[in-house]
Amino acid sequence: MGKKSSKRTEYVLFNVTYEDGSQRSNRRVPSDALQGLEKDLPARDIIAEQDREVAEKSGKPALAIKTLVRA
Repeated sequence: MGKKSSKRTEYVLFNVTYEDGSQRSNRRVPSDALQGLEKDLPARDIIAEQDREVAEKSGKPALAIKTLVRA
């Protein structure tokens, strides 16, 4: 039998503070999305998209991100 190659996705964790003052810890962003000159800039868009998906399912509006810091 041959070996199975398992592709393992690695993540970078971020702590998010929203405009209303609420906070969420350890939000996961795939590390391969944070390559290049932009560094952590794409993380804001990825987390905002995750928030939109959750908001759509819950029926509550998504919150605006105030700050984003690597955990």
